[in-house]
Amino acid sequence: MKESPIFVKTYDFTKWLLEHTIKFPKSQRFVMAKRIEEAALNFYDLLLLAVKKEKDRKSFLEDASFELERIKHYMRLSKDLNLMTLKQYEYSSKEIVEIGRLLGGWIKKV
Repeated sequence: MKESPIFVKTYDFTKWLLEHTIKFPKSQRFVMAKRIEEAALNFYDLLLLAVKKEKDRKSFLEDASFELERIKHYMRLSKDLNLMTLKQYEYSSKEIVEIGRLLGGWIKKV
């Protein structure tokens, strides 16, 4: 069975994100990195729950939308705090927008 594009994109982005947040300075690793990582993993968990729990699917997808918004704001803050380069921020923004489009399409479908 072919995996849904939102899961492939989210997996790839989460992997990229975890590889980059581990490089944050020690002073921010337990603040910003932790918040970003938690939001990203919560987002992925909510997508998985939306697949498994058909009855509550829309609720899980709306919660996932909130987590994606959190990631977006944390990434901007990380850029402003010089925890990531402009190029990394641009990449993450592009990926978040694409994942958001896929999520929005799924929400409309439900």
